[in-house]
Amino acid sequence: MIDLVHIIGETTDYDKKQQLEVNKPKSWCKSVSAFANGRGGSLIFGVADDDTVIGLEDPQYVSEKFSEIVKSKLDPVPEFSLSFEKVDGKTLMIVRIEPGTITPYYYMGDGQQIAFCRIGNESVPATANMLRELVLRGSHQSYDSLLSGYKFENYAFTKLRSVFHARTGKEFTDDDYESWGIVNADGRLTNAGALLADESPVRHSRIFCTRWNGLDQAHGIMDALDDTEVSGSLVILLQEGLDFCRRNSKKMWYKTPDGRVELPGYPEESILEGLVNALIHRSYIEIGGEVHIDIFDNRIEISSPGGMYENKPVQDCDIMSIKSRRRNPVLADIFSRLKYMERRGSGFKKICQDYSLQTNYREELHPKFYSDSYDFTLTLYNLNYGIENGATESLPQIAPNCPKLPQTAPNSDIIEKFLKVLRLFPGGTIPQLSKESGFSERMVKYYIQFLKESGSIRRVGTNRKGYWEIIE
Repeated sequence: MIDLVHIIGETTDYDKKQQLEVNKPKSWCKSVSAFANGRGGSLIFGVADDDTVIGLEDPQYVSEKFSEIVKSKLDPVPEFSLSFEKVDGKTLMIVRIEPGTITPYYYMGDGQQIAFCRIGNESVPATANMLRELVLRGSHQSYDSLLSGYKFENYAFTKLRSVFHARTGKEFTDDDYESWGIVNADGRLTNAGALLADESPVRHSRIFCTRWNGLDQAHGIMDALDDTEVSGSLVILLQEGLDFCRRNSKKMWYKTPDGRVELPGYPEESILEGLVNALIHRSYIEIGGEVHIDIFDNRIEISSPGGMYENKPVQDCDIMSIKSRRRNPVLADIFSRLKYMERRGSGFKKICQDYSLQTNYREELHPKFYSDSYDFTLTLYNLNYGIENGATESLPQIAPNCPKLPQTAPNSDIIEKFLKVLRLFPGGTIPQLSKESGFSERMVKYYIQFLKESGSIRRVGTNRKGYWEIIE
């Protein structure tokens, strides 16, 4: 058996081929097309499906035929590199396909012209919407940057202007429309501008919100307890969606000698991050799709059209280290200016961190992320579900005789990472430590408080001119 991770690395998508099928080039050319149209990947020739090393009889011939066939069957020809690896005395050929910059990459053969995409571990023909996104990417454009058929003079942006002032304290000037990518010099709205107009003309830019009665959408005496449909500016969609979630979720609390401790069902920041992600990173190419907020007794599901930008299922990724790829970079930049999101794209991580910081957090209620080639769904679980229904035996920490709920300790690996940054910048400010560590300022404050209370660090000098000393 072969250790493929050792050969190609942990994060590389790959396909295994026992041999180069010269007479059936589509069987492996589709993988070349899919890797080039996505995040790149590797083809390994000389390995069976069960990872048994078969080896190649004539590696030089195989490499020459591979290059010859790719150049005749792929249009355009993707970048690739060949290397050989000896395993148990047998020779393997590893082909690294680079992520393409002039997508789509088509397979041309058998009277067909097909662009393939990677879905999970398979290379499948691109759907019509996938193909449109590949064409945009290959032309170095995005949907939100394209010019629409609407004129700036016919639309108002009062909501955008007022929210910008309220959240930043700055005035939105007339020059900002063009510099933000909302309108061009001739007065035509971009698609981003059309989505942000008070009365957005983009009909499929809507949110359907439903508070279901129970744990699913099964028919009953009363299917829905509350529902609404929201249209208009993306800013309006975000605010109305948040309001719907607030009025359909409850907070619990319990008394302490000094007052009371609130137990939110859902961290509000997690709902905000989830809605921003759904509105900004959704596929607007899919005309028949809208964002949905479905609230059940035990969870909120936020779903949006379009999977991950490069089609890799989010459930197969490490959420805490996933890299942000922006399907709609103009919208993402505008929402960053509005202070609704960060430019570095750490939304998924913040959702998980917000949950783990809650006093009533339980690991089995950790947020869930799921995507396929059609939709992206975030599931946020109600931290108070069970408590509301009397199931307090699973939560002994909230017994009446317990005056204080313990905070969940941070992950030891995360704390060690933060300590390394603190050793390098002992006198660093909160913003500086946030920048160097990659954690939000709120998380930096939390880690410092945790380390202080655990006796791992202490402050030397004043708050302004002092520094943190690590107690080894």
